[in-house]
Amino acid sequence: MGTLRDLQFALQLKIEELRQRDTLIDELELELDTKDELIRRLQEELDRYRASVSLPGSSAASAACSVHGEDSQRSNRKTVISEPFSLDPVTLAMVSQRICDKSKESQRLIQAAFSKNPLLKNLDEGEVRAITACMCPSTINQGCYVVQEGAGGTQAYVLEEGRLDVTKDGLKLLTIEPEDMFGELSLLYNCTHTYSVSAQTDCKLWVIDRKSYQTILMQSGLNSLSHSMELLSSIPFLQSLPEDVIMTMSDLMEETHYNEGDYIIRQGATGDTFYILTKGQVNVTEKKAGHEEQIVLSKLSEREWFGEKALWGEDVRTVDVVAAGEVTCLVIDRETFKDSLGGLVFDCSHEVKQSHESKIKSDKGPDLVSSSTLSDFQIVCPLAVGEFGHVDLVQLKSNIKCIYAMRVLKKKLILNNGQREHILREGRILLEAHCPFIARLHKTFRDTECLYILTEACLGGDLCNPLKDKGCLDDCSARFYTACVVEALTFLHCRGVVYRDIKPENVVLDEHGYAKLIGSRCLKKVEVGKKTWTFCGTPGYMAPEIILNKGHNTSADFWSLGVLVFELLSGWLPFSDADPLNILTATIRGIDQIDFPKTISKSASSLIKKLCRSNPSERLGSQRNGAKDIQKHKWFEGFNWDGLCKGTLSPPVIPKIKDPVDSSASCSHYTEGSELCTNWDDF
Repeated sequence: MGTLRDLQFALQLKIEELRQRDTLIDELELELDTKDELIRRLQEELDRYRASVSLPGSSAASAACSVHGEDSQRSNRKTVISEPFSLDPVTLAMVSQRICDKSKESQRLIQAAFSKNPLLKNLDEGEVRAITACMCPSTINQGCYVVQEGAGGTQAYVLEEGRLDVTKDGLKLLTIEPEDMFGELSLLYNCTHTYSVSAQTDCKLWVIDRKSYQTILMQSGLNSLSHSMELLSSIPFLQSLPEDVIMTMSDLMEETHYNEGDYIIRQGATGDTFYILTKGQVNVTEKKAGHEEQIVLSKLSEREWFGEKALWGEDVRTVDVVAAGEVTCLVIDRETFKDSLGGLVFDCSHEVKQSHESKIKSDKGPDLVSSSTLSDFQIVCPLAVGEFGHVDLVQLKSNIKCIYAMRVLKKKLILNNGQREHILREGRILLEAHCPFIARLHKTFRDTECLYILTEACLGGDLCNPLKDKGCLDDCSARFYTACVVEALTFLHCRGVVYRDIKPENVVLDEHGYAKLIGSRCLKKVEVGKKTWTFCGTPGYMAPEIILNKGHNTSADFWSLGVLVFELLSGWLPFSDADPLNILTATIRGIDQIDFPKTISKSASSLIKKLCRSNPSERLGSQRNGAKDIQKHKWFEGFNWDGLCKGTLSPPVIPKIKDPVDSSASCSHYTEGSELCTNWDDF
């Protein structure tokens, strides 16, 4: 009998030992997964610094040094954002003071350099002239450096006399000749030079800095927008339209040029186009029966219009309109005009709002953390390393089942990189963004060194993980995740907020398998009928109007959405290269220059191309029906949008998330001395 008891006791000990081993294995697996994720992110950072040099000069030389493949694509996926600025009188005065006289030959050379540059050749003639006027002369002696590898850049250069050597790691790559431009990426954002440029001989250069460049383009864009909107608002039958519709219409109107004697309208022809004269004069003539000669009825000049009847229905022209000299008109056709009516109206239906609210009420997190302090949380494990700090997985000491993510940002890094305003803006927007498709920001704390941001923990990983595992997603999975992003954008756009950084890294999965957008420094509220000019986003995803400093609004998000759909279905980006400059120039060339793989169906291809229209106001989602146009597209045929909003639709995959919480595990804590950050504006 004693022997049996001994065996039972020994068995119990063995079972307990095995249980402890299983617990230890689970802990080690969680720690290993965390470290794998950390290694992956650090490897991406390493790849970014190893990426091939962004070469000035000919595109052929730049392409020759590009590195293709997944690793090089990933290395270019970092969010870039320029420092904020405004057109205040001081800035405008500063730029005006930089205007200096140039010979006609120097002006020709600078403008020729712009026309040869694959990125800047897309600027308007007036913009190039204004930038040329602000370029300042600089002389470099033989052997001196213009640009040094590893240094930050804020200027672009055009060489007028002499020769320059481009080197990397001490090796010569190419020679810059007169009429060549280099450093143009520095005009867009605060990039680090990956090459050195030194004077082979004594050289003369023309220089433009980023602030002057962006100020000129912003002023040009605002003037153009203001002029076209003022023109449209002065037309009697358009005066009752709201400001956002007028802005949409001004974006959709195309500038058309005519030479002397050109017929703009012919008598007897069927027309569907409306014209506004912005430059020159036209003669309105009529040929009556029995008369051989035209009778001049009137002359129209700048700010006058004709052809308005064609906007309301088929119009048979009763007169000729002929250009009397060089003429420029703003033109819009009937179909485009009707599309613009209703303006930028997004799907803010009562049902959608109700489904959002009902799901939020089921989230107990806000109630549990409402009275908490930073010392009430303990760190479970690190989750990620970011540009300004890191992210921890934390739990409430009073209820260890309540798991959150804590972003720990170093104030000094934020301030040194000029990102204070962007971080504050992100916080203000997310604190009010109670949407089931946006990761929730619950609370913020601060101490002398750091800002602590408590957010919802979405432990299912981001969309890069399934892309890495499978190569690409099937239509069903891609459709579900895209729909989640559409709902998030609908919520933001209803509130006038543009996201500007849609990419797989910013779309995370919760424990139910639903996708959510996470916070981004690119978030910004844009007033109705207005635009913003900050260069921000991720090369490969950002819209052309952001790259060209044309001013942008919520329509920029629909371009990025199209790129996201392309990547989910193909596994690669339509605009990709190791050289950021090549990515940006490919983006400007547009989606029509891209060969679609067979993995993308015809209906998906149609959706992508409609989202990635070069004209922002023509993009699906930007027109009068807003997001409803995306929901009604053939690719979403049969998709249960109501089930998605109510949370009853089954996701493609439910993530296998191991419980990270173990009461026996030793957890670290944040240092004392922090306080609730009630005034978000005060670090």
